[in-house]
Amino acid sequence: MIRTSLGLLTRNFPSPPPLLGAAAARHNALVLLSSSNRYALLSPTRRFESTEAARLHEDENDGQELDFPGGRVPFTSEMKFIAESTEKRVSCYRILHENGETILPTNFKQLSKDVMVKMYKDMITLQTMDTIFFEAQRQGRISFYLTSAGEEAVTIASAAALHSDDVVLAQYREPGVLLWRGFGLQEFADQVFGNRSDYGKGRQMPIHYGSNLLNYFTVSSPIGTQLPHAVGVAYSLKMDRKDACAVTYFGDGGTSEGDFHAALNFAAVLGAPVVFICRNNGWAISTSIQEQFRSDGVVIKGQAYGVRSIRIDGNDALAVYSATRRAREMAIAEQMPVLIEALTYRVGHHSTSDDSTKYRGVDEIEYWKTKRSPMDRFARWLRNNGWLSEEDESMHRSTVKKQLLQAIQKAEKAEKAPVSALFNDVYDHIPSNLHEQEQVLRQTMKRYPQDYPSDVPL
Repeated sequence: MIRTSLGLLTRNFPSPPPLLGAAAARHNALVLLSSSNRYALLSPTRRFESTEAARLHEDENDGQELDFPGGRVPFTSEMKFIAESTEKRVSCYRILHENGETILPTNFKQLSKDVMVKMYKDMITLQTMDTIFFEAQRQGRISFYLTSAGEEAVTIASAAALHSDDVVLAQYREPGVLLWRGFGLQEFADQVFGNRSDYGKGRQMPIHYGSNLLNYFTVSSPIGTQLPHAVGVAYSLKMDRKDACAVTYFGDGGTSEGDFHAALNFAAVLGAPVVFICRNNGWAISTSIQEQFRSDGVVIKGQAYGVRSIRIDGNDALAVYSATRRAREMAIAEQMPVLIEALTYRVGHHSTSDDSTKYRGVDEIEYWKTKRSPMDRFARWLRNNGWLSEEDESMHRSTVKKQLLQAIQKAEKAEKAPVSALFNDVYDHIPSNLHEQEQVLRQTMKRYPQDYPSDVPL
């Protein structure tokens, strides 16, 4: 008999049957803790050597240690509590000064000019998208939107460090990852307008993007639910021996959800190759980090669960790229989770439903917008290298704006998804109760047409 990392005694079962595709693999990973699961899945762990039952180990150390499950624990006669926090905060990894000069010495692996310029141009594209879509919402043309203003480096630079096979489970402020992977302006516009070409067929709120082709799970509104899902996906990649990892993004507010804590523990115990990237932007809507944490932010929470962790300057594109690239390598090579806390700042409102000036000073926003801008810092570095000119930047902004306005006009005129789209894509054969609901909805829409959008086909 053998003891697994879950503490379960098992027999030598035969090998499980082959999985039917990625979806089945991910499903199996998510239900592996079920009592009805036939197989106890074994996972190598990097825990202490001893896994024996609790007993005093007196024969070798004169009673100075307790041989406890998980490893020997030394005794002490001194009553000493672990401090609630350290006097010195965890340091923050960075490569670039605010003026764009590289901090020396540095272990940053230089990338090609083309990659670096693409990173900056994608930041410009993201910034332009945010500005125009935000204005479209204020004009009443779309129902909702939120921007990535001030956080462009976190998503774009981290996306550049990943591989296309890596599976991304985002929150809602990561369209930059999709942009880097090739999601087009028309695809963004179709989603926020919810037309027939939207991959979600208009069933999700704006900015809840998703793409099977680009390995980007559709965004879900509830905060933190993507975190344990990411661990399940990562474990499925491990089961299939894939040379890839899962990457999940979340804000500092998400760490106050139980899903965050469950996910970190789940990942550490099972040795799941998942990279947790926290955008600590100072504010969870109107709740500041001072009101969320007594501890030193997010990075030390990883240590509590046995997860390797690092704090980085989220407004330093090179630091974000470098740390994400290394985290990915460790996650895959060592089959382990890694936590990255990126310190950044949300310059814009939380969403179009928020007015951030009600809970924070305008001078604070302006400081981060002008003095700590990740785009300005990265642009200075590119210019110092002779890789970027103001003419190229201006031309790109103009081109993106023109293309996006054209995409919006097309998306706005496109036909909406039909009513039937509300009920399909879940079951192979629609059950009778949903079929009845569809018929009732159609009858109600015909009876009270003034209460329903006129552009939704029956």
